[in-house]
Amino acid sequence: MPDPGRARRRRLRSGGPAGETVRGHWVSSEIATTISERAARRRSPATRRQLRGLAVQLLGPLTMLAGVVWAAVQPYRVAFLYPEGKGAYDYLVQPPLLVVLVGLVFALAIAPGLVEDLEGGEHGSPR
Repeated sequence: MPDPGRARRRRLRSGGPAGETVRGHWVSSEIATTISERAARRRSPATRRQLRGLAVQLLGPLTMLAGVVWAAVQPYRVAFLYPEGKGAYDYLVQPPLLVVLVGLVFALAIAPGLVEDLEGGEHGSPR
């Protein structure tokens, strides 16, 4: 007695037409796009590397902007604007200004090294 699964496997392996009916369902071995079309749409590694570097460089200024927006939205947190009854600690430790300071430190001290590592790491040059 012939094996019904064997005929189906042979039909699927034969590389027949792009689409055929198997058990009442239409099956296709074609993919929606060709590999060359997908490769053309994909960004080049250099472009991705530049975008990563830009993203890292923008973290500092965006953090500083967030601190300024926070100070504008909640001005009572900035002791310089409402000095009555404030001590030295209140003048030195103001959360919105600390956020601006953290963003400045990141932008000037940390981000340049990270961008350099990102650019150098893609070329395989260990440090």
